[in-house]
Amino acid sequence: MNISQQEWWEKAQADSNAVILDVRTEDEWNRGIIPGAINIDIYKGQGFIYAVEELDKSKNYYVYCAAGARSAQACNIMNQLEIPNTFNLIGGISQWDGPVVAPE
Repeated sequence: MNISQQEWWEKAQADSNAVILDVRTEDEWNRGIIPGAINIDIYKGQGFIYAVEELDKSKNYYVYCAAGARSAQACNIMNQLEIPNTFNLIGGISQWDGPVVAPE
């Protein structure tokens, strides 16, 4: 499901079952992340699939990338892998006006 920045962030903050998932590359990740995010690079292909298969299917995933295209693709893949609750950040981190932190 594609949702706006404000709705995406409000839902993620209010959701005790939320996981924020960054599907960008490691280089992009190192430039700054949305607080609390985990990283699984969608460009890893089969590696991305393997990592997603290890995720808790009962969680709600708030997914983002740089501009919104890769994260939309990631949500579709996750839905096919029986993860029903995925929320794509429209516009990605490039249009994000919320908090950004350095990854730990």
